[in-house]
Amino acid sequence: MEVPSVNSGMTLGQTLKASGVAGTGGEAKVLVQFGEVTVNGEVETRRGRKLESGDIIEVGDERVEVS
Repeated sequence: MEVPSVNSGMTLGQTLKASGVAGTGGEAKVLVQFGEVTVNGEVETRRGRKLESGDIIEVGDERVEVS
């Protein structure tokens, strides 16, 4: 799933919520804290991580590409 409205500089938590991977900010927080989220193939535990164009976020079988 590609999220065209995601600008570089958006945080991981914001992106999870905007893409529909997480229904709420709280859900995004839990996914990140429990190591369920990878960015570019590495587990990311910082919900506030700033994303850049080309970053690939994966949660389970869902994939989001930041454009």
